[in-house]
Amino acid sequence: MCGICGVLALSGGRAATQEELRPMTSAIFHRGPDDDGYYVAAPAALGFRRLSIVDLAGGHQPMSNEDGTIWIVFNGEIYNHKDIRAELERRGHRYSTKSDTETIVHAYEEYGDDCVQHLRGMFAFAIWDARRKRLFCVRDRLGIKPFYYTIHDGRFAFASEIKALLELPGLRAKMNRAALPEFFSLGYLADDQTMFEGIRKLQPGHRLSITLDGRDEAPQIEQYWDLDITPDESLPSEEAYVGRFRELFEESVRLRLMSDVPLGVFLSGGLDSSAIAATMTGMMGERLKTFSVGYAEDKFSELPYAKLVAEALGAEYNEVRMGPEDFWGILPQMVWQEDEPLVWPSSVALHFVSRLARQKVTVVLTGEGGDEVFAGYLKYRVTLWNTRWGPLYRRLTPGALQSLVRGTLGSRALPEPVRRKLRHSFLYYPEAFEKIYFDNFYSVFPQDEQALLFTPRLAAELRGTSAYAGSMAFYRSGDRESLLSRLLYLDIKTYLVELLMKQDQMSMSASIESRVPFLDHKLVEFAARIPARHKVRYLSGKYLLRRAMAGRLPEEILNRNKMGFPTPTKLWLRHQLFERVAALLTDGRLAERGIVNVGYLRDLLDAHRRGLTDATDALWRLVNFELWNRVFLDRDPALQPRSPEEHAAAVVR
Repeated sequence: MCGICGVLALSGGRAATQEELRPMTSAIFHRGPDDDGYYVAAPAALGFRRLSIVDLAGGHQPMSNEDGTIWIVFNGEIYNHKDIRAELERRGHRYSTKSDTETIVHAYEEYGDDCVQHLRGMFAFAIWDARRKRLFCVRDRLGIKPFYYTIHDGRFAFASEIKALLELPGLRAKMNRAALPEFFSLGYLADDQTMFEGIRKLQPGHRLSITLDGRDEAPQIEQYWDLDITPDESLPSEEAYVGRFRELFEESVRLRLMSDVPLGVFLSGGLDSSAIAATMTGMMGERLKTFSVGYAEDKFSELPYAKLVAEALGAEYNEVRMGPEDFWGILPQMVWQEDEPLVWPSSVALHFVSRLARQKVTVVLTGEGGDEVFAGYLKYRVTLWNTRWGPLYRRLTPGALQSLVRGTLGSRALPEPVRRKLRHSFLYYPEAFEKIYFDNFYSVFPQDEQALLFTPRLAAELRGTSAYAGSMAFYRSGDRESLLSRLLYLDIKTYLVELLMKQDQMSMSASIESRVPFLDHKLVEFAARIPARHKVRYLSGKYLLRRAMAGRLPEEILNRNKMGFPTPTKLWLRHQLFERVAALLTDGRLAERGIVNVGYLRDLLDAHRRGLTDATDALWRLVNFELWNRVFLDRDPALQPRSPEEHAAAVVR
C-alpha cells in the first residue's frame, strides 16, 4: 500500500524537478512512511511513498524494466502476481525483485494495455513508456484504490489523494459549484467529478492514456471492465450456489493473506467481518488479531458482538472507545484526510480503529462490500416491496385519500418512530425511482427542497442541474424481476465507490493497508449473476452468506439485525456538541460564502435543538461542508497540520 503521484508535460518539455515533486509526496506521507522515490526525465516525473508490505528489501519505486525504458508507480496489491510471473518468465522476462510491482511492468511489456485483464487485486498505477512517449494509468475494477488527476498550466498531473495535486505550483483550490446539488443530496459525486473544480477521479474499471505524438495530448479514457448482471441459472441447486460461493470466498480470503508483515482483521460484530474472521482463523498459523471500535453509549456499540465472535474463534480481541470530545476534536483532520467533506460519521470511527490496529499490525482485512454484493441493506427489500405493492395502492386508493395519508406522514400527527418507518413506504413516496430510492434512503436535502437550502442567487445559478444525474447514469432499465440486480449494480458503481474511498483514506491515515475479500472481482462477478431468490429470502438479506457460514459463527451473529456501523451523532449533535455545531455554522463565515440560506439554517438549528425535528444528517452535512471550505479553500491556519510528516506521526500515535 502506497501513495503515488506524477506530472507529464503535455508540450513534451520538462515536467517537474524532484524538488517540485517532493511537496506532492510529502502531502501523502501517511500513505508510505517507510520510503520515498522519484523518477525525473523530461517530459515525465513520478513520485512515490512506500508502505512496505511485500518484498520489503526489493520493492522500491519508481521501478523500471531491464533497460529503463518503462517506469511504474503502483499503489495496491496483485494477489496472483506469482502465477503471472511464472508465465512471464516462461516467455523470457527476467526479474530482479520478488515484488508484485515488477510483474505489472513485465505484463505491460508482454500484453500492452490488456495487462490489466491479467491482474487480480486492488490497484492504481501509472506507467511511463519512454520509447512511445506514453503515459498509461489504470484503476482497479471496483475502485478499491483511488486515482485523481488534473490538467493545469500545460501539465497533466495525477495522485492517490487530491491534497497532493493541490501542491502543484499555481494550482488554487476552487469549489466545483455545479456539484453542490448532488453533494447536498447524496453526500458524494457518482461520476468522475470531485468537489474541486478541474480535479477528476478515474472511475473504477477504467484506464487512461496520453501519447505525446504532437497531435492530441488529451487523455484517452476507456472502460476495460463491467459487471454482467444476467441471472445464471446453470447451477442445479441452492446448495450448489452456496458451495460455489464458499469456494470463491475462501480463495479470496486466502489470497489476501499474502504479506511479509503482520496482519489482522477489523471486526465489527456484523456478519461480513465475522465471516472473514472465521475464515482467516482456519488459514493462519498464528492467533488472529481483531480490532474493534465502539462508544460509551451501549446502544450504539457493537463491541459485545465483536467480543463474542473473537472469543468463539479464539482470537485476540482489541478495542477502542470514542466519546464526543474525541469525535469533534479530530473532525477537521479527518476532512483533511478524505480531501472532501465526510459523508458518514463512521469515517472518524474507522480512523480510530486504524490507529489501534497500527500498534500491532500493518495489514487488515475488512468486510466492506458485502452488503452491496449480497443485498445486505434493508433498503433493497423495502424497495422491492414498494415497487410490488405501490402501483396497486395507487390504482385502488382515491387520490384525495392518498394526499391525506401523505400529509399525515409529513406532519407530526404520529409518533416519530412510526412516522419515520411509514415514510419509507409507498404511502409517502410516489412511483418515480429517484424519489422512492434516492430521496427515500440517501438524500439529506432532496432536490425538491434545495430551493429552501440555497441562497436565491445560487438556486438560480444551479437551476436545471440534477442531483441524481450522475447516479442515474448507472441505473439500468428492466423488469421488476431484475430490480434487485439492477439496484446492486447501481450501488456497486456509485455508493460503494465512496465507501471504498472512506475505507482507503481512513486506514491510510494511520498507515494501515486494508484489504476487502468480498470485492475480489471473480467473487463479485459470480455474485452479480446469482438469481435474486438466493440473495434475499423473505425479510432476510445476504441469505447465501448466512447459509455458507452456518455452523461457523454463533447463532447470535448469523441472525442479528444489521446495525450498520452506528455512531451516536444524533445524541451528540443534540446535546454535547450542539453549541459547537451552532457556533461553527453561525459565526458568519458560512453566510459569507453565499451558498446556504441563513434564515433556513437558523430555523433548522432551532427545530433540532427543541426536538421538533431530527436534523442530525442535515447538520452533519453542513458542518462537514463548512470545515472542508475552511481546510482547503480558506487554508485556515488553525486547521492545517503543522507538516504532513508531523500530522502522520500524530495520527499513528
